Amino acid sequence: MGNRDRARPDPRSDRRYRPRFTLSLDRHLLKRSPYYAPALMTASAILFGLMAVALRLATAQVSSSEAAFFRAFFGLIFTLPLLIKPGFALLRTSRFHLYLLRGMTGAMSMLASFWALAHLPLAQAVSISYSTPLFVTIGAVFLLGEVVRARRWTAVAIGFVGVLVIMRPGSMSFSVDMLVALIGAAFAASSYISIKFLSRTEPPDAVVIYMSLIMSPIALVPALYAWTWPDATGWLWLVLTGLIGTIAQILMTRAYEAGDVSALVPINFLQLPVVVVCAYFLFDQKLDLATALGAGIIIAANLYIAHREAMLTRRRRAEDSSGETGTQA
Repeated sequence: MGNRDRARPDPRSDRRYRPRFTLSLDRHLLKRSPYYAPALMTASAILFGLMAVALRLATAQVSSSEAAFFRAFFGLIFTLPLLIKPGFALLRTSRFHLYLLRGMTGAMSMLASFWALAHLPLAQAVSISYSTPLFVTIGAVFLLGEVVRARRWTAVAIGFVGVLVIMRPGSMSFSVDMLVALIGAAFAASSYISIKFLSRTEPPDAVVIYMSLIMSPIALVPALYAWTWPDATGWLWLVLTGLIGTIAQILMTRAYEAGDVSALVPINFLQLPVVVVCAYFLFDQKLDLATALGAGIIIAANLYIAHREAMLTRRRRAEDSSGETGTQA
């Protein structure tokens, strides 16, 4: 046999060979992995906890409203690279009124939540913020027309009992700052409901960009009344607040896009242990019994609500599929 009859080596056996489609193929395989969305949500929860710590350090020099402005402003800067590939066509929309509603409610939520994070023990502020899903359930009834049965209403009521355990109205430990935290959770619920409308037609990157674009000027107004220029260390914490918060927001959006929301809700509660540990070592804040008990009640109520919503969603899908099968038959 001559040399021409020898089989040619497969170029794929050469280590230098790298097919062009490998990266995109790996991305598709990664997104199909059952661990993809939970991994994104885990990273998001941890980063949101670290953002709360960076914010607390930043508010040692600036007001919480100024920190909220820079969170939105730096967030806008850090999200601009999302426009590199699609260009400004990404921002074309016929639903700007919903973006405006989401930005306004998001700004009010951020201003209130940042105030709480700056003035309350971090674990307490984060625990009260977990009442947001309770407000979402209530708002979904009046704004989305969703039907909520007795079991979920009971879970909502139990969740607010947990809020009362944390706040302890009438006691010496109660403060107006706790009410501000609760108001922030209510506005956050309004923001999440508007996202439910937007997610039906709008790309997630556009939702993130518009959020910072609209929230920045709104947060600037109260920030101007208490404006102070930070030193280099203060700037560092402000930039980190914006950077960490933006990355966490993007990861959370990607997680909800790729996975089942009800399965991801429990992961979001990882933010609390991150905050508890950091607050203990950095600020000498200890988790008190009332906050731990109240947070446990709120988390348990939220987990039950998420479980019921997932079960009802599966039941509706099964009924729809059986109806389609019957029609085709």
